[in-house]
Amino acid sequence: MTLPVYQVSAFNSAKASENKIHDDATAQRFGFKGGLVGGVHVYAYMSHMPVLKWGKDWLIRGTGEAKFGKPVYEGDIAEISAVEDAEGMSIVVNSSGVLCATGRAGMPSGSVAIPSLADFPAVAPRANRPPADEKSMAVGDWFGMNPLTVTPEYQTQDIGDTRETLDLYLADGIVHPGTILRCCNWALTHNVILPAWMHMGSQVQNLGLARVGDTLNVRARVTKNYQHKGHKWVEIDALVVANEANPIARVTHIAIYRPRQLAEAA
Repeated sequence: MTLPVYQVSAFNSAKASENKIHDDATAQRFGFKGGLVGGVHVYAYMSHMPVLKWGKDWLIRGTGEAKFGKPVYEGDIAEISAVEDAEGMSIVVNSSGVLCATGRAGMPSGSVAIPSLADFPAVAPRANRPPADEKSMAVGDWFGMNPLTVTPEYQTQDIGDTRETLDLYLADGIVHPGTILRCCNWALTHNVILPAWMHMGSQVQNLGLARVGDTLNVRARVTKNYQHKGHKWVEIDALVVANEANPIARVTHIAIYRPRQLAEAA
């Protein structure tokens, strides 16, 4: 079964961020048309489809996956399509006739095992961030983030930025999955300096709801740091936690932390 196509007028909320891949001038020097819409936003667009199908239950125990291949640009229409199958649904994002992202979502038939907090030690983010490299993001390193308390104002802005049309987030005070995934970005950016980097994909196991008023944190371990096709990549195993007590999602988060264009320009 094919679900109705969901269309979003893409918005780049990170133009002024430290990550200059979202800045038009830097992105154009890298060969892109303009600043890239963040991967967490594209994942947020994609998450509309499983929530439309399974509702709040997907946010509690569903799975999601996204791989970002081509950029989505601000002002362009992102078309999110989903086709149901025996394992859940496949999801694609097309924009301006280009396949930009692929992914999947699923709903486990039974309960989901909740990771033990004892296996994910809480650490403070680094007070002095070093440049991102093989040493500052060594395999086995643990990262935390500057905690985020989700206020009603933050949530309203977040829902607006992602152009979400489902009303359960604002009506029930539920934190959007895009915000949950952003915590995994912060596991990196709150610990190392990343002048221009790209979120390339994530695999998500939802574990529970976060709500307005909750304070979010992340406990993340570097699992890979390698070079491929001239880019330097990092992968982390991240547990997003609410109020230092309730696991919300476990995420394998993948990024290019040093694009080859930076190395070529050096």
